[in-house]
Amino acid sequence: MKYKCIIIDDEPLARELITSHLLNFENFELIDSFENALKAYTFLETNTVDLVFLDIEMPLLKGNDFLKKLKNPPKVIFTTAYREYAIEGYELNVIDYLLKPITFDRFFVAIEKFKQFQNPKEGTKTIPENHIFVSSGSKNIKIVFDEILFVESLKDYITIHLENGKSHHIKQNISVFEKQLDSDFIRIHRSYIIHTRKLTAYSKNEVEINGVEIPIGNSYKENWLNHLDTIILK
Repeated sequence: MKYKCIIIDDEPLARELITSHLLNFENFELIDSFENALKAYTFLETNTVDLVFLDIEMPLLKGNDFLKKLKNPPKVIFTTAYREYAIEGYELNVIDYLLKPITFDRFFVAIEKFKQFQNPKEGTKTIPENHIFVSSGSKNIKIVFDEILFVESLKDYITIHLENGKSHHIKQNISVFEKQLDSDFIRIHRSYIIHTRKLTAYSKNEVEINGVEIPIGNSYKENWLNHLDTIILK
């Protein structure tokens, strides 16, 4: 099936960028684009869509106020230059919160979230939903994702730190292990992957999990900042 989408944004360049990103997904059809929320409101009175890419700071009617006025709102991905609306996005149950300028990598993540919500069987996961088995000596040990605090790497070995104070030291490349984890995890350093739901504190340069301070690598800071609002919404 094709998902019907509209864009609501007062910035022509922003509408063009989202349109360009969306063209890479053949199951998504852009049926209209609007420069203000009032025109979109009239459109939605007689038309049904699956997904709205919605700017917030717009003249006449802000995107968040527009969303509150809809009786049966479609799924929404906020697209904005302002971080301060992240909490309200959570309250309005939006799918994702994209900060401008929107990179394709970040846009792809938002599309996958929408697809998973529409059909949990869609997407790219090829592993069990909530756990993985790792090889330790002669045993294969079950690791539940929600029990992982963070993963630490040293050359070809990784240490998986768990909530119960235990850890598992296994021979595996951290990049290979990263691909087996779900969307609750993010790599913030060449040697560290963290469970975003386990954060107790964070800054631009480091995060804290269970009293352990973990640095954010310089080459990972942009990715960290791009995902920060999503992490707050979790």
